[in-house]
Amino acid sequence: MPKELTDLIPWVIVALLVGAFLFIIWAVPVKLWISAIAARVPVSLGSLIGMRFRGVVPSAIVEPLIAACKAGLPLTTSQLEAHYLAKGDVKQVVLALISADKAKIPLTWERATAINLAGRNVHEAVQMSVTPEVIDCPDATKGPSTVAAVAKDGIQLKAKARVTVRANLDRLVGGATKETIIARVGEGIVTAIGSAETYKVVLENPDTISKRVLAKGLDAGTQFEILSIDIADVDVGENIGAKLQIDQAQADKQIAQARAERRAAEARAIEQENLARVQEMRAKVVEAEAEVPRAIADAFRSGRLGIMDYYQLQNIQADTSMRQSIAGESKRPSEPKGGI
Repeated sequence: MPKELTDLIPWVIVALLVGAFLFIIWAVPVKLWISAIAARVPVSLGSLIGMRFRGVVPSAIVEPLIAACKAGLPLTTSQLEAHYLAKGDVKQVVLALISADKAKIPLTWERATAINLAGRNVHEAVQMSVTPEVIDCPDATKGPSTVAAVAKDGIQLKAKARVTVRANLDRLVGGATKETIIARVGEGIVTAIGSAETYKVVLENPDTISKRVLAKGLDAGTQFEILSIDIADVDVGENIGAKLQIDQAQADKQIAQARAERRAAEARAIEQENLARVQEMRAKVVEAEAEVPRAIADAFRSGRLGIMDYYQLQNIQADTSMRQSIAGESKRPSEPKGGI
């Protein structure tokens, strides 16, 4: 063997030993192992090394496991590793289980991990189960600050409610959110006010609204359990009934005016038609009177009418005109004046 290779052998051995030492330090979390032994948590050194090769950070498993064992929770490294590999927050789940156990809230490992993997903060949900939350209805940051409704007497009332809820861990996965609670409570307030005979009844006993709304079980299918509904404020709004009656009266008036104008227009049209008919009849009368002189002339030529008969006819017409003048009657323009 060449002397150069013989001289490199010690250095190679040293490098291998250093690499092995560094690998052991990385693969074997001695500090965590000692901490687990001191806390009397059953974690073997081989299990810690296996976590490294499975892509699990040992501290993310051992530290929550120590906290769980100290709290008296029967958890294992396999359970924590499985949740970690499922991209869950092991520390948050363990803290939630400890809080639920201390508060005597029934919460299993399966339920807690399901809530966590669904994207909810399970520890915050447990805290909300212990300490209820107050929800304003309606949410003034997203719309009107009051719920407007009209009683049977037509008076508008504007109400504001505060809903006290706590998280329901059994319905936290797949349950409806706060927006559903706010919408349902608002609908219940509108129904309760709308069924009141007068607005005075609501003002005298605003708690009747909360009782009727609470009795409907509005928290069904939601992530929460409604503890109470309190009416924070009730204000009197507009007289919607009177306003609607005024609008209806105006509409009826406009309809009546339109019908009257239509009847007047029809009457004027009929009048014009009658005037046209009168003018037509007068024209026929004038046309007929124009034939009288021709008939007289024809009677003269045929000998059926003598001169004396004609004069007698003229005298009769003159007497008739005189009597009409004495009686104050005006002679029609279309009457013949006599003569051929």
